[in-house]
Amino acid sequence: MATVQSRPATGVTGAGRAAIEARQLRTDRWWLAPTLTVVVLAAFVVYATWRAFANADYYAAPYVSPFYSPCLSENCVAMEGGPNWALFGDWWTLSPALIFLALPLGFRLSCYYYRKAYYRGFWAAPPACAVAEPHKRYTGETRFPLVLNNIHRYFFYAALPIAVILTYDTVLGFRNAAYEWGHMGLGTLIFLVNIVLVWGYTLSCHSCRHIMGGRLKHFSGHPVRYRLWTWTSRLNGRHMELAWASLFSLALADLYVYLLATGVFEDPVLF
Repeated sequence: MATVQSRPATGVTGAGRAAIEARQLRTDRWWLAPTLTVVVLAAFVVYATWRAFANADYYAAPYVSPFYSPCLSENCVAMEGGPNWALFGDWWTLSPALIFLALPLGFRLSCYYYRKAYYRGFWAAPPACAVAEPHKRYTGETRFPLVLNNIHRYFFYAALPIAVILTYDTVLGFRNAAYEWGHMGLGTLIFLVNIVLVWGYTLSCHSCRHIMGGRLKHFSGHPVRYRLWTWTSRLNGRHMELAWASLFSLALADLYVYLLATGVFEDPVLF
């Protein structure tokens, strides 16, 4: 008589799961997507960390890096007409970018799409569809630090005023280096694309969609919220693309300001 081997009570090899010994049966390159996720997100984290702690080369008239706006300490490089308010006074001696770093970072890290990205890429939980995860137990978001993802909606509220400030910065980009209006340089175009993507990513957020139409028993009595819910639902279908595009556009806008500030080239004038 064949001996019945005991199986662990938890995990993908638990008694309630199919008895498949192979880790996965896929023949495609399923590992490519999580690998690219790790490489790209890690590269962005390294770049953003370097720029945030650099405390230099974040302003080139009339542009200010999105990593450093708004500047709320006296050690900010002044931007005429820009959102620079020394609310933190002179006691803040670190990089001004670190004041608001946690808000957009928390918004992205707790975002539903980014959770999927780093769960698969970094935690391997699971690394891909139909691929068993290496963990014996799955606790979801019930333990630290992943339990912090449940405050995503509050990070959304914090991300809204930052998007408004970045919009203001973009408008100021229609000035030249002498702060005269009626100018459009390559930087202006880069900042325009960036703010469109930032707003697209912010408004396509699942929390925004829930705020528009969540907890309503019927839409017939709320036509305005229904219209907003329908619009944000369409955007939500592009949330993944907007998440990646806005990530690249933020890095590009900061890099462009850095290159201008370090004198690598001058901002080409379009008109």
